[in-house]
Amino acid sequence: MTILAIAFLCGCSGHRDPRAAFDRAWNTFRHGDLQRAEKEAKEGYDDFHGSSPEYAWKFTILRARILYARGRYEEVLRLLSSEHTVLPPGELVVQKYRFEGMAYTSLRLFPEAERSFGDAERVCASANYEPCADVLNARGMLQMARGNYAQGQGFFERVLTFAHVSGDAVWEAETLLNLSWAADEQTHYDEALDWAGSAANISLSRGAPDISQKALGNMGWAYYKLGDLEKAEGMFVEAKDQAERIGEIASEAGWLTDAGYAYMDSGDPPHAEGSFQQSLALARKIKSPEDIMDSLTALSFVLEQTGKFDDAKRYADEALAMARVSGNAEDVVYPLLVEGRLAARQHDTAAAQAAFQQVAQSSDTPVFLKWEAERSLARLYEDENHPDSADREYRTALSTFEGARCGLHERVDSRLPFLSNAARIYEDYIHFLVARGRTNDALQVADYTRARTLAEGLGRACKPTFAPDPLNAPEIARRAGGTILFYALGQEHSYLWAITPHQAKIFPLTANQSEIDAAVQSYRKKLEGPPEILEASNDGSMLYQMLVEPAQDFLKKEAEGSGSVRSKGSCGAREIPRPAGENAGLRNDALQLCAESKVKLTHYRAAAKNSHVFIIPDGGLNSLNFETLLPQPKRYWIEDVTVVNAASLRLLPASRGNHGNLAGELLVVGNPVAPDAGPDNPYPELPNAAAQMENIEKYFPGERQNVFARQQASPAAYLSSQPDRFSYIHFVAHGTASRMNPLDSAIILSREPASNAATGQDDSFKLYARDIITHPLRAQLVTISACYSTGKRTYSGEGLVGLSWAFLRAGAHNVIGALWEVSDASTARLMDRLYDEMKRGQPPDAALRSAKLSLLHSEDAVHRPFYWAPFQLYTGQ
Repeated sequence: MTILAIAFLCGCSGHRDPRAAFDRAWNTFRHGDLQRAEKEAKEGYDDFHGSSPEYAWKFTILRARILYARGRYEEVLRLLSSEHTVLPPGELVVQKYRFEGMAYTSLRLFPEAERSFGDAERVCASANYEPCADVLNARGMLQMARGNYAQGQGFFERVLTFAHVSGDAVWEAETLLNLSWAADEQTHYDEALDWAGSAANISLSRGAPDISQKALGNMGWAYYKLGDLEKAEGMFVEAKDQAERIGEIASEAGWLTDAGYAYMDSGDPPHAEGSFQQSLALARKIKSPEDIMDSLTALSFVLEQTGKFDDAKRYADEALAMARVSGNAEDVVYPLLVEGRLAARQHDTAAAQAAFQQVAQSSDTPVFLKWEAERSLARLYEDENHPDSADREYRTALSTFEGARCGLHERVDSRLPFLSNAARIYEDYIHFLVARGRTNDALQVADYTRARTLAEGLGRACKPTFAPDPLNAPEIARRAGGTILFYALGQEHSYLWAITPHQAKIFPLTANQSEIDAAVQSYRKKLEGPPEILEASNDGSMLYQMLVEPAQDFLKKEAEGSGSVRSKGSCGAREIPRPAGENAGLRNDALQLCAESKVKLTHYRAAAKNSHVFIIPDGGLNSLNFETLLPQPKRYWIEDVTVVNAASLRLLPASRGNHGNLAGELLVVGNPVAPDAGPDNPYPELPNAAAQMENIEKYFPGERQNVFARQQASPAAYLSSQPDRFSYIHFVAHGTASRMNPLDSAIILSREPASNAATGQDDSFKLYARDIITHPLRAQLVTISACYSTGKRTYSGEGLVGLSWAFLRAGAHNVIGALWEVSDASTARLMDRLYDEMKRGQPPDAALRSAKLSLLHSEDAVHRPFYWAPFQLYTGQ
């Protein structure tokens, strides 16, 4: 028995080694298991504090570090002050003061934090201890807590140099996290994504889940402020789950708060309130003032929005009291904005105005809160019937927003979602203008929000102030040669402008954006589903009544009225009638245009048989093919009019006639070799691809054809072909649309011969939208004969973003893409007829309509909208 006991003690000799015990607890902490690490550190302290003062403090400081990571800041201070073993001189002294100062910082006890960091720096002045760089990092955190973000970033950048030289990848990742935090707070969201993404990559390779969850949450916040709520929400939830698994309570509370904001902005206040309440409970549990303030403020915001004013006031008052004690001026402005909104609801104009002005004018107010305060001030003036002041504040808020937007890096991924941050301000201002009879001004503002990123890709500069260009909508309609239906959908008010060459008239819609979006999605499912379900539905008629019928009498009157411009072979004043009212100046514009261009002005009949209708959609209308609406039972609108989709009035081009009967060169890319083999191949061979390509090629002489087929049909072949020299570009392949990252939408072509297909990492067969936009085009028409080539993601003001959008941004004048999955066989027929009509002199829009009608009026299954309706023509400058 004695021998066994000795053997047992020998077998546990590793456990009795303080260094081994410390290393085990440290490694457990570095791998993110905080609960187990805390237990092991406590056991190590209990085992060795009596025999080794050095390890007594090593285990104490490790326990403090773990408690700090878990958000238990008061416990950190109690622990560090309760250890009576003599502290050995050297780096342990620096570590003790550092964590003491960090705990004080998190508790908003800034003078005490300064004192602790000063003590640490005095020790560092006598020797270059390794933890001294960590004191710089802690100094950066103190500056961040005080709202001095640029100074905080400066400290973090100095630390990053030390971390990189040291070769400690985890230290480097932690510093990258802090840099992403500083960038977020300074609204440098592109930089924040880059820093956090780098930290995430390191954490994944090093198995550091504590860093991984923070990087994920920081990226979520950047996406949230960029307006990409879908990405943000998913990242916040995953970060919260990871923090919960490893026991980081403070992080868990923070991600719950951030997720709640995403729910609130997505229109789900109950879910948001629940998330905020969970966050507050955790914050109170760990007694973290910062997290308590954040949760209280968030709750006051959502409760004010949902009409629970007493509760909102209680939470806002508590947050405001804590914020004023904290010494951080930025903490004050958030609850103060809520206090102002509550005062406005009670018609306490003086108190509300004072609160909003203080938030708007404070140098400590983040820019996104500044434009919200200015918007609140505009609504206050509007409610109190001070229209001039309201107008001024709306324009001020929009200028604040536009300055922030232009301050973003010119990264397309960032600018695409950013406009959603101002969607409510623009909606409020448009309604304000409409309510005061300024409908032309409202149209000008509504069009100003459209296709901003698309236009900037075509050479238009970003304006850092709100300054819409003058807009003559009837002249645009006359130049384009048709009627324009311009939609502006909002959560409270939705409008349609019907624009003819003579006037623009507004029609309020009875449904709001959510109702219209739901109706569109319901109809889309029926168009893509079994024919019997579509035939039994009246969705097409209902949507026509909802979206077009409000303007029907006006359009009919315009078509039959005396205000039309007739061609009599001259530009004399007698041939151009004199419109009345606000359009009186258009007669002189028409005379001047006619004299300058020496063109004949053709008789115009708005929405008459075979006329052109240009749709400028909004919201969910971007995914609706208006041709499938039914003005009469069993009669689709395509049978009456030619429908063209446009991004904005400013980008709507003038009519180009017949475009020269397919003049210019043709580029055809398609019928690629399937990138993968086997029954599970997501991109199998297309049986009719070769036939479709041959049908297109026959309309062009051999010397004007450039064809890349099979193995030659690769992304590199297209990108290196000098695509700007082609007038017609046609793809025959599979397509894929990414909802989360629309610029990752791609045309599926052949792999590059030297690719790494065997590794499973190769994507050389994908022609990405993000690569398409970098190669300028001058093509008259780009046709993407592929599924979902219009994309699946709609951005506020920008519309559907995918392959069609990418080709327009590259400079194509017209693009044909598909809203949903397409049939290989029927598409070959459609495309053959399309090019035949263009060869006969039809422009692309009319040719596409003729091709669709040929399927619609056929006797076989392809008469169903499923086969002809997915393809839409998008026009641009």
